[in-house]
Amino acid sequence: MTYTLEQLASDIRGALKSDPGGNGKQALCQHVAEALKDPDFVAAHMPERAPGADPREILFEDPELGFCICAHVYGDVSHGSPHDHGSGWAIYGQATGRTEMTDWRIVEKGEGGAPTLVEPERTYVLEPGDACFYEVGAVHSPKRDEPTKLLRIEGANLDHIERSNIRAK
Repeated sequence: MTYTLEQLASDIRGALKSDPGGNGKQALCQHVAEALKDPDFVAAHMPERAPGADPREILFEDPELGFCICAHVYGDVSHGSPHDHGSGWAIYGQATGRTEMTDWRIVEKGEGGAPTLVEPERTYVLEPGDACFYEVGAVHSPKRDEPTKLLRIEGANLDHIERSNIRAK
């Protein structure tokens, strides 16, 4: 049986309402992993994009809790710089390909327009089926050296959130 977008949204909503703490966040990752393991879900919601198209597509935005389910489809190499998601959290779920993620440690908090300086803390690889939670303020960067598809759950629509000014030291 196919795991639907509606089921994923309902499962995420239920997990957030029942336990907004650590166990709830693990439940979120389990629901994302379930969707990633369903080839029908991936095919339906992460089709190939035309060259130059925006890799991010909002599939669902919860009107009550504000979280978004987004499909990201990268047809080429993509190396992101260190960033956070402002006042929001995120889950990266790998559908196809591999993403090398680096977690960064803040070494100097930026003030008055100066950027926050960070240095790498650990690097790991997300494989298909993996889902990783990034807490509010967690600085990370993705590196993709091949076409990849991922499902990203945003705690709030990042189109409306100011992000921090972050630079590698």
